[in-house]
Amino acid sequence: MKTITGAICAMSLIVGAGIGLNTAKADEVKVPVTQQGEQKNVQVPKQGVSKSYVEQKFGTPSRVEGPVGDPPITKWIYDGYTVYFEYDHVIHSVIHHG
Repeated sequence: MKTITGAICAMSLIVGAGIGLNTAKADEVKVPVTQQGEQKNVQVPKQGVSKSYVEQKFGTPSRVEGPVGDPPITKWIYDGYTVYFEYDHVIHSVIHHG
């Protein structure tokens, strides 16, 4: 019985000592969606512009998904970013990471 109790106490000390070892912290960097293009020097369509303007200024997307839902959301995927439309107007442009 002493051996089991001693082993449990020893394990408790080892586990208890290890709790404080994993206290590494990392800084969290948040970049607002509207500032993402500035960091990579990528020009993306601004909120509110039409599909025809986007196609004229940025070209034909490599892929189109949608429309889906109500209101209809369409996604135009370009090399480096994706543009989201509600009906005929941009609601967001998101730069791809990686």
